[in-house]
Amino acid sequence: MEKSAVEGREGLRTLVEQKLDVSTTKHSDAATALRTELTQNFDKTSTLISQTLRQMGGDQQQRLNEFSERIKALTEQSAEGQEKLRQTVETRLEVLRKDNSEKLDEMRKTVDEKLQSTLEKRLGESFNTVSQQLKHVHEGLGEMQKLATGVGDLKRVLTNVKTRGTWAEIQLGMLLEDYLTADQFVVNAAMRPNSSERVEFAIRFPARDADGADMYLPIDSKFPREDYERLVVAAEAADLNAVEAAAAALETSIRNSAKTISDKYINPPHTTDFAILFLPTEGLFAEVLRRPGFLDRLQRDYRVTVAGPTTLSSLLSAFQMGFRSLAIQQRSSDVWKVLGAVRTEFGKHGAVLDKLKSQLNAASNSVDALGTRTRAMNRQLKDVEALPLETETLLNIAAPDGEAGEDEAAD
Repeated sequence: MEKSAVEGREGLRTLVEQKLDVSTTKHSDAATALRTELTQNFDKTSTLISQTLRQMGGDQQQRLNEFSERIKALTEQSAEGQEKLRQTVETRLEVLRKDNSEKLDEMRKTVDEKLQSTLEKRLGESFNTVSQQLKHVHEGLGEMQKLATGVGDLKRVLTNVKTRGTWAEIQLGMLLEDYLTADQFVVNAAMRPNSSERVEFAIRFPARDADGADMYLPIDSKFPREDYERLVVAAEAADLNAVEAAAAALETSIRNSAKTISDKYINPPHTTDFAILFLPTEGLFAEVLRRPGFLDRLQRDYRVTVAGPTTLSSLLSAFQMGFRSLAIQQRSSDVWKVLGAVRTEFGKHGAVLDKLKSQLNAASNSVDALGTRTRAMNRQLKDVEALPLETETLLNIAAPDGEAGEDEAAD
């Protein structure tokens, strides 16, 4: 009997030790597997985010480099175009001078020949022939007077200041519509608050931030046709005094227009600190360009830049590229905001991982403490006698699945 009791206690102690060892092993393996899986997931996530950020940074840098190269190429093309324009203008002016000299010589010879032949012919004609010619001349004079009246009416129409201004304004509007969108310039814009003065066109430059106000670049067109025509006629006649007088009058007209634009339309910070005076023909712009230091004085005294059709086209092309660069810059700012949000979420993810790591460490410490307590219990139960196998039901200890199957098989 005593031997059976000893064997029962030994079996119970062995069973308790086995169950405690199995439980300790399962908890340790589960904690180790969970720690390994979390470490691998963390490494994969960090690697993926780093690769994504490097790729986005490389793409952004590549795009910025491409746009820088495009702007540089556009600047070089504009400089080459201006140089070619200057050379072309000088060549054409030289050809014009030569043609004028040749034509003047031909006109002198022709006039001399005609005068001589007419004089000889009239001296040899009779009085009756002269009378008939005079009669025809009087009739022709009447018709010429009627024709001169019609030509004068046509000249008054063509020399109308408002008509010329409308033509120059239409040409300026067509250039702006070719290079800019409808929301990038304003027609008949007021450059000063509470002022009735309106500039023909103004380019709108968007503000740097959402709370700032837009800035405008005033552009006004002028066409001093009479002064320019007097200059051309004097040049064709090779009259140096008349050329100088007409050029001085043209310079005065352009200077007065620049002063008017400066006084009425330049109003920083609502506008830029300079304005553009548009001349609708290349010939007129070339004559203004020929005046030594005249454009520099206009820019220095009145902050007005004079531009012809080709020069204004180059400026508008540069503005167009600038608007595109600004749009790209705004999109780049949005990309940086998204990257900042990703970085913030990544920091939160790291905090969660640190918290999970501390919880896993606490669980591992608890498992280690449980193993220590189990070993201490085994040392305390070493001298305790084991109970019979029937006492399992009293302690509410379920038998392992394998043992339960063996008991059923034995029954």
